[in-house]
Formats: sequence, structure tokens, C-alpha cells
Amino acid sequence: MNKIIIIGAENLGNSSVRLSFSDNTTQIVDIGSFIRRHPHPQYNKYLEPRHFSKFSIENGNIVWGKNWDLIFPIEQLYAGTLQ
Repeated sequence: MNKIIIIGAENLGNSSVRLSFSDNTTQIVDIGSFIRRHPHPQYNKYLEPRHFSKFSIENGNIVWGKNWDLIFPIEQLYAGTLQ
């Protein structure tokens, strides 16, 4: 079985993204919900739309920040639930 990676991401507003995976699956994930449940100075800034929108896809995952300040396991993103 091939490794599943993120190949596209769309900012839906309200700290949510639509992710496209290499197996043609799409998933909407509420990143803001995770940040509000796990507040941390390093993450909290990503609740602001201007910071949230600055994500990128690197090595098949969605990341925020130059040093990957915020990154999640692919399996959780694929399932649509962040723990």
C-alpha cells in the first residue's frame, strides 16, 4: 500500500481547512478547535486568520511556521479528528 500524503489544502475560514490526500480522499479539519482545547502561546497565534492562512504543504503534511510550529499526524488529519 502506498503512503498517503496531503497533496492540497484550502483555507475554509474559521481555522478550518479542506485537505486533499493522495488517494483522492478529501477531509475538512477544524484546526481551531484543537488549538482552543490545547492553548499554548506558540499555537494561539494561528487562531488569527492572517497567521492561519500562512500554511504550506511540506513532505506531504500541512504545517504552519518556518520551523513547523504546528503540525499534526497524517492519520488524524485523514480521519478528520485531532487529538
